[in-house]
Amino acid sequence: MPIDFKKTQKEIYMPKTIPNILDVPEMVYFAVDGQGDPNTSIEYKSAIKALYSLSYTIKMSYKSGKQPEGFYEYVVPPLEGFWQVDDNIFNGDSVIKSKFLWTSVIRQPEFVTEKVFLWAKEILATKKPNVDTSKVYLWKNYEGLCGQIMYIGSYDTESNTIQTLTDFIEKSGYKTDISVNRRHHEIYLTDPRKTVPEKLKTVIRYPIAKI
Repeated sequence: MPIDFKKTQKEIYMPKTIPNILDVPEMVYFAVDGQGDPNTSIEYKSAIKALYSLSYTIKMSYKSGKQPEGFYEYVVPPLEGFWQVDDNIFNGDSVIKSKFLWTSVIRQPEFVTEKVFLWAKEILATKKPNVDTSKVYLWKNYEGLCGQIMYIGSYDTESNTIQTLTDFIEKSGYKTDISVNRRHHEIYLTDPRKTVPEKLKTVIRYPIAKI
């Protein structure tokens, strides 16, 4: 069976609606940086298209017998986003979305190296020349110590859950450690095109540090 990180690493992808603390290991991502409202930004939609197109180029490479060294069958992980605004503060509902600064990512298996990344871009360019991958880069990120919680509901009404998470962090003897390099992080487990807003499942993760 294809490896599904959501099942093999449930502590990372499937937290409960009660907050918890964990140490998130280094992972490899395809990433795109951008800014603006994700609901209206052409740049954001282009980024998501490029991330998924490259991810599936690698995932399906075995069907042509040209898979990378170390390849194994896997489920493409969910879309994720690292978010901030001009003052590096993110509190959910009241943010002016046009001021969003975002890094959208999709995790990759560990066999995806810079060489594999460049190879995938070349393959995709021949098959789908209309997909712009010029802003995609390979990113190794170690999040480290974080607090996280599962949020169920619309992306526009996260503030109460964020408050629950930050209260838990403080009561547990930590402080939030959001900065340019450690940001509000969301993992999107459901497809908003196929799921009603009140049933959307999102992992909300905050970087933390000991007081």
